[in-house]
Order: sequence, then structure tokens, then C-alpha cells
Amino acid sequence: MALDASLKAESEVIEAGKPRKVSLEIKAVAVGDLAKELQALGVGGIAVFRGFLTHQRNGRGFIAHVTVIEPAAP
Repeated sequence: MALDASLKAESEVIEAGKPRKVSLEIKAVAVGDLAKELQALGVGGIAVFRGFLTHQRNGRGFIAHVTVIEPAAP
């Protein structure tokens, strides 16, 4: 089983001494038992994801392959 998803990260960083809000959204895929874990997390679920980036099959953009899902710290 493979599950296509979208991962989104948002944070605030300091750049040149001033706060800046940053965000990123990237397509992702999880395979096997990880796909079931990701599906159980649900839309808007918060977790820490590890894995690797590669080119999409069509060569346009990147896709994150999720290899580890960890609960987010409260």
C-alpha cells in the first residue's frame, strides 16, 4: 500500500535580526505500514517526519519519501 500526501511546515525564524514567518508544503509518499500510520494521523495531524527527497517521476519538483513518523512533542 502506498499513500500520497502533502506535508506542511510552518515556523518563525530570525533573519537579519528580525522575525520572519516561513512555510513550506511538499508532496510526500508513505509505503507499507507507514502509509497506515500516516492515514491514521489524519488531515491536519502533527508529527515529525523523516525520510529522503527525490525528484518526482515527471521530473517536475520534489517528493518526500517518509521513512519514519514520530509523535510531535506537546
